[in-house]
Amino acid sequence: MRELGGQLRRVRGFLGLSQEQVARLAGVSQGAMSRLEAGRGLATPLFIVIKVHTALADALRAFDPELVDDQIRQTLGLDGFLDNGNGGGEIPITRDPELDELVQLYRGLPEGQRRTLIAIMRATATSLTRASRALPG
Repeated sequence: MRELGGQLRRVRGFLGLSQEQVARLAGVSQGAMSRLEAGRGLATPLFIVIKVHTALADALRAFDPELVDDQIRQTLGLDGFLDNGNGGGEIPITRDPELDELVQLYRGLPEGQRRTLIAIMRATATSLTRASRALPG
């Protein structure tokens, strides 16, 4: 979460936006934005992370990708965020392709089914945590 928060903060700073501006664009509270950037957002719902990411990605798309050199891309962690003329595709949220796949599954569901997916994920995570604690060693 700290790494994600740091990346969001760097991108927001690069864009010259305040936490309040990004929060307003994303439709979340400034407090949620602050917690997320500080890495204190462990209990932050995934949809808030997605909303903030989408707002920043939309703002980044307004930049001409040719204006951002490779060093800035690497420093800000923008690899894959800016379209390099290859058609772009989905913008990754994390560096973990499996987590990104989960986000894409969530995005692909109708609104009413998203809560069901989250409930299933929560129950699965709880079961896996309990099972790992029960293992010796």
